[in-house]
Amino acid sequence: MATLPTYFSDFLKDIRPTENQLSEMRTGHQTLRDRLNDFEPLRNIIVSDFLQGSYRRSTAIRPAGETRSDVDIIVVTNLSEVDYPNPQDALNVFKPFFEKFYPGKYTLQGRSFGVELSYVDLDVVITSAPAVAQQSALKSASVRVIEELLELPDWRLVKSWIAPYARAAGSERLMLKAAAEAEWRLNPLRIPDRDAGEWQDTHPLEQIRWTHAKNAATNRHYVNVVKAIKWWRRVKRPTPKHPKGYPVEHLVGYGCPDAITSVADGVTRALEKIRDDFAMDALLGRTPFLGNHGLPNNNVLARIEGQDFKAVHGHVSDAADLARRALDEEDKERSAELWRKLFGDKFPEWRGGGSGGSSNTGGSGIIGGYSDRRGPSDPGRGRFG
Repeated sequence: MATLPTYFSDFLKDIRPTENQLSEMRTGHQTLRDRLNDFEPLRNIIVSDFLQGSYRRSTAIRPAGETRSDVDIIVVTNLSEVDYPNPQDALNVFKPFFEKFYPGKYTLQGRSFGVELSYVDLDVVITSAPAVAQQSALKSASVRVIEELLELPDWRLVKSWIAPYARAAGSERLMLKAAAEAEWRLNPLRIPDRDAGEWQDTHPLEQIRWTHAKNAATNRHYVNVVKAIKWWRRVKRPTPKHPKGYPVEHLVGYGCPDAITSVADGVTRALEKIRDDFAMDALLGRTPFLGNHGLPNNNVLARIEGQDFKAVHGHVSDAADLARRALDEEDKERSAELWRKLFGDKFPEWRGGGSGGSSNTGGSGIIGGYSDRRGPSDPGRGRFG
């Protein structure tokens, strides 16, 4: 079996956002959040704000071509849908802020404000917390943390958790307490959907909590499996357009088993399960039902046409077959060629070792100047990888 951890490490390094892009994302979201919390007309309205999306979950891949990185920001308010039954009216409350700080750079979208800067795109989602009793939890460090998931292996959605920058001598006791506490099961937030003309449920914190737990259960390989498959989808099978983004991530989460031993293992088994479990849906040209985390009655795939899913399922089936061949191939040079065929030019060409037979190292312990890694690796680490 050829898992090629060093090759996957280099591949993932080349498809995740660059250090410069990560810095630009931090600058963009921190500047907006600081301005928002200092904006006097909104001070009695805003309860909290926090990051969501692929950046927060460490599942973001490098933007394509000239496109910019993007960051999703949730703004939690005390706006009541009783007072603002029309979603447009609730969103209008925030227009003065965007007019002051981002004139000509923002767009009012169906469920958010999109801000286009020269170096990053920001998606600002306005929500309401229906449960007043939970608003203190939404202000906690575990919710408002600015780091992405892979930077926080001890993160838990609990009161006692302390952000890394705030830890000092003696904080070990609180961190032990945080590790023992039961995680909050917070209620969904309410989001004003201008296109639908109504308020709807959304639960980004449960998506984050689920992803963190899944990553821990998969020897920290899961988010890298997601990145690899998202890259395959964009580069090798970009049509049909949908599903993309989070629906693809959710499909991978459904397919990826726990206790995988490598990224290669996770990619192969996730693709195979998606292929096998949804074969009948694809045959009938229908959209499967996958309940969202925290909102089990909401189908993540609801907006995907049945024929589009059928086409993507065909691509997944082909990819699963190719991944299985690459994983089971004993000749590591041939395995690397097959993985490169699956993922494209970002996957490294074979660079090592004599005959290119069953040994990664050719007997030297070195692959083209790289040490042969053993055991679980963390190839998709963010800015401190």
